[in-house]
Amino acid sequence: MKPVGILGGMGPEATILLMQRLLRVVPARDDADHIPLIVHQNPAVPSRIARLIDGQGEDPGPVLAAMARDLEAAGAKALAMPCNTAHAFVPQIIAASSLPFLDMRTATVAMLPPGRVGMLASPAVRLTGVFDEAMKSAGTEPVWPQDDGPVLALIRRIKAGDTGPGAMAEMARLAEQMADQSDHLLIACTELSLLTGSVAAPFTDSLDCLVSAIVRFSQG
Repeated sequence: MKPVGILGGMGPEATILLMQRLLRVVPARDDADHIPLIVHQNPAVPSRIARLIDGQGEDPGPVLAAMARDLEAAGAKALAMPCNTAHAFVPQIIAASSLPFLDMRTATVAMLPPGRVGMLASPAVRLTGVFDEAMKSAGTEPVWPQDDGPVLALIRRIKAGDTGPGAMAEMARLAEQMADQSDHLLIACTELSLLTGSVAAPFTDSLDCLVSAIVRFSQG
């Protein structure tokens, strides 16, 4: 199997959750059956929210590009990044490395049913149009909350370590609200992926889509 380099640090919970889900989906009978990963967990990646929403702060792109080069030098055969928002900086990552990039957006849109998709994601995903091109090509219509402030507040709450009953209840409320306006939900924030157990409506989790892409590449 081919090792995949993980650009982490955009929420350490996301990297841990990605690894947990990879362990869960691979039917391993021995250590050697698992997907080989080279993880670059870098908490020094500048805030994507500060850069993309607040319009201030350091550009994360050069740091992510340096991480891509490090992972290639370490022996990775492909790159993957468990952060939807950080895909706004993918051009800088691709320019920095000769490795294939397992794009979370492409993997996700390929798994979505047709129709109106309720987006549960960082406002930065909407503002930068991270999914726009892929969803338009697939004939899928994104539906965004009228007020994405509560979603951002929940994401910040999760980043601070709160995944308890109150956060779960808020996730359920937001999901129900979006389900009333759409045919299917997309969880497009890996912080929110921690709370999908509270979502009753049909949904696709972008993190699961990335997991599938990693497995296909590594085992292919």
